Amino acid sequence: MSVTEGAAAPEFEMETLEGPVKLADFVGKTLVLYFYPKDDTTGCTNEAKAFTELSGEFAKAGAVVLGVSKDSLAAHRKFTDKYGLKVRLGSDPEGATIERYGSWVEKSLYGRRYMGIDRSTFVIRDGVVRKLWRKVKVAGHAEAVLAAVKAL
Repeated sequence: MSVTEGAAAPEFEMETLEGPVKLADFVGKTLVLYFYPKDDTTGCTNEAKAFTELSGEFAKAGAVVLGVSKDSLAAHRKFTDKYGLKVRLGSDPEGATIERYGSWVEKSLYGRRYMGIDRSTFVIRDGVVRKLWRKVKVAGHAEAVLAAVKAL
């Protein structure tokens, strides 16, 4: 499935360390939903830390940041505690939400093909995808997302 800007955001429901969340929980707010491959890996750690550094700015702009991977809640707890993360992390072990957002893709590393999570971010307001990024490069990404949120 391919999600595009201006399209209805796919429904989701998943567990976080703070309890279950679903798309409807964010009515009246801006949701920054980002998908990342794995807790405590270099790129994913840098991305979570960048969103954490700007968490106050996102809150001022009325946005909630939710990072999603297939990692367990226990892994999320360890990751959050290790780096003092202030972003909410969702666990999607079966990958249902990841697939709904088109972020479960074929990848290639050293000529080997495999399925994995495409680092991608969706800005959702009123149930509609307002902005999206695919194949995200971590450097400067959180700042670009914040600018897009402020521009809404």
